[in-house]
Amino acid sequence: MPPAATTPPRPLPKVTVAIATYNRAQLLRQALATIVAQDYPPDRVEILVIDGSSTPDTRAAVESFAAANPVPKWIGQTTQGLNHARNRAVREASGEIIVFADDDILAPPDWLRKMALAFGDVSERRVAALGGTVVNVFHDRCPDWLPQWKKPLKFGERLHPLPEGQCPMGANMAFARWVFDQIGLFRADIDGKAGRPTFGDEAELFRRVRRAGYAVWFEPEAAVQHQIPPGRLTLKYACRHAFDSGHSRVVVKLRCESAGRGEALGFLVSRWLANLFKCFALALLCGLCFVLGQPTRGKANLVRAMRAAGYLHAIPLALFRGDWLAAASRHRLSSSSETTLRR
Repeated sequence: MPPAATTPPRPLPKVTVAIATYNRAQLLRQALATIVAQDYPPDRVEILVIDGSSTPDTRAAVESFAAANPVPKWIGQTTQGLNHARNRAVREASGEIIVFADDDILAPPDWLRKMALAFGDVSERRVAALGGTVVNVFHDRCPDWLPQWKKPLKFGERLHPLPEGQCPMGANMAFARWVFDQIGLFRADIDGKAGRPTFGDEAELFRRVRRAGYAVWFEPEAAVQHQIPPGRLTLKYACRHAFDSGHSRVVVKLRCESAGRGEALGFLVSRWLANLFKCFALALLCGLCFVLGQPTRGKANLVRAMRAAGYLHAIPLALFRGDWLAAASRHRLSSSSETTLRR
């Protein structure tokens, strides 16, 4: 009897690794060193570095890997902004899966393999988007007043779909290429510029993926290390980061989500009042901690107060610019479309 026919193994999907960068040549060089050393078949990997008008050092860092396999490709981008760079990468990518990584990560050799295997057969569209674990590593000791930075971003211990409200981190996320054909690119109108990021911009795309009926998954074993240099461990940087985080939540909420006029206005008023109280209370608590000789708790409360201050700064601007009216307009259009479909 002839032996039973066996199905040949399915080839691994082609993967594009996309890195947006701006004037961080040393960190970029370290990141690329780990990415070109992946145990994934080199002919199935494409590495794109989108350079947002950096100094020549950045291009030199990419070109220093000319002998690597695969060879990273440098792409100049004159329009600055993280989402502009991500969208350029999507347009240039040839992979079935596009993996987005920060320019300051360190990836173990099996990172890409675990990301790709989590998608399964890409043509089946079981997994639309995927995130992996992000572990912060510090060049200096992380201050005790930043305990939240010491915790890895990780959802569970196994591969699983994430529930609503949980989103992967932009430093380690991937999308099937077909997703962008179905629901569009990253929103460039909420883009942060170099030195002034917008937080939550990738979360908007994850929300669109879910609204379209597709699943966002998480693979905890596809982990990367996220380098935190000493300059990011200062009180000034932490306060700026917290302020921008609070500010971004208002911007993303109003520019990317539809809401009735009353709901949008209610969101702004309620958040402004709540954060006014929170900012005032935390500032008082911060001062009290310093008076009592507890600087660690004082700094932690100052950072929290600055996050509330971000809300207080963004909300009057949103009212002045009419962002809440834009959210209401999207809500009317959405309601009108649903009514038409029901008819």
